[in-house]
Amino acid sequence: MSLIFTKSKNGRRGSTIPKCDVPKCSAIPDKMRRSTSAELPEVSELDAVRHFSLLSLKNIGVDTNFYPLGSCTMKYNPKFHEQVAALPGFSALHPLLPQLRNGGALTQGALEVLYESEQILNDLLGFSRTTMQPLAGAHGELTGVMLIAAYHKDRQDNERKIMLIPDAAHGTNPASAAIAGFKPREVATNAEGDVDIENLKQQLGPEVAGIMLTCPNTLGLFDRNVAEICELVHQAGGLCYCDGANLNAIIGRIRPGDLGFDVMHVNLHKTFATPHGGGGPGSGPVGVAECLVPYLPISEVVKRDDGTYTLDYSFQKSIGYIAPFYGNFAIILRAYAYMLSQGRDGFKRISENAVLSANYIRVKLAPFFDQIYDRNCMHECIFAGTRQSAKGVNTLDMAKALIDRGIHPPTIYFPLIVPEALMIEPTETESKETIDEFIQAMIEIAELVETDPEAITSCPKTTPVRRLDETQAARNPVLAEL
Repeated sequence: MSLIFTKSKNGRRGSTIPKCDVPKCSAIPDKMRRSTSAELPEVSELDAVRHFSLLSLKNIGVDTNFYPLGSCTMKYNPKFHEQVAALPGFSALHPLLPQLRNGGALTQGALEVLYESEQILNDLLGFSRTTMQPLAGAHGELTGVMLIAAYHKDRQDNERKIMLIPDAAHGTNPASAAIAGFKPREVATNAEGDVDIENLKQQLGPEVAGIMLTCPNTLGLFDRNVAEICELVHQAGGLCYCDGANLNAIIGRIRPGDLGFDVMHVNLHKTFATPHGGGGPGSGPVGVAECLVPYLPISEVVKRDDGTYTLDYSFQKSIGYIAPFYGNFAIILRAYAYMLSQGRDGFKRISENAVLSANYIRVKLAPFFDQIYDRNCMHECIFAGTRQSAKGVNTLDMAKALIDRGIHPPTIYFPLIVPEALMIEPTETESKETIDEFIQAMIEIAELVETDPEAITSCPKTTPVRRLDETQAARNPVLAEL
């Protein structure tokens, strides 16, 4: 398609803007005014609508294509929940409206949503309290380890500066730990994809503040020793943090708090079917055991004896504010609608179908791709493209070949401990027919690697921009206005 600037005609307009009646001298200071007019395309409204509508079709999104992005749970978001979030009683609220009295009735519904969302998460996850404030998964991680830091500081246990992080954890865990003042220390994975218990025991000591365990881990596996890991860390005086980004695999089946975890973040924008991708929007509530309740960020929604809701700022040991206002409310609202529509039995079906879909793909593709950890997976299956790389076709090539087949590539080259990794997460919302189409596309690619590898290494061929020099594209990008 042509650039929108090529459609521009001098004097053509898509709208009529009234003449500004604000005196120039008082409206905009001279130093803030443009010296020249902005060079914008001059097109009709119809030309603009058609151009951007066609441009949007060149994207791959979960509403248009299969999107098996591992560890990110790019599942379909029911449109009903979008309608709930758009209700004017919620969407038109201002966060500075009064909680009680003098207009407080306008905010009681929103406060109730926050309160009820916390209660549902407490029940689902097995924790005493949950803060709804964190604005993303990594923000929830940071909040969780800040709570651990506050706990040790309050006990004057100031030597605990080490945070243990398995090498199969999410990549943001070490950064969150470091920002919270800890020194990350890696724990090895054993040959079966679980935490190496002996390696863990060697690293435990009075300097260890805790462990950040992704559960299930980024290998798509549920660590069979998770209860023992939590017990060992507790015996050493540390606390256990659960990265809940992969909760899709176990929700409704296991409560992480019952396994021994002291703190956990969950991603409402993954597990609870709100929009995900493009850096946001997100929400990462953090649930805590009773020992961490005093340190929760302010404010917290509480229900008064008369049935009304208000915000509590009385935590004397709180880590303070971690976000403006009370969290990403529109995302929480979508998740609240999703939780109510699913119910306890619905969440069990979610985890069952997510695990079933991933294992179906794993078994079907096992003859064509290598598996480093050959065991039943959880919500995602991991392959190593080592067989293909030996033929001169790497994982990146295969990802680009999927684009030509109308499928968004899965996560590649992660986890780092799997060579030429392909991390595939089908989610529970895709039909068997769609998954079968993906499997057939992967088999076709694997077979072409054997018979005509150039057919894969030359992909993509159907996109506006063809095969790029990856290094030069990163270092010297050539940008064009669309």
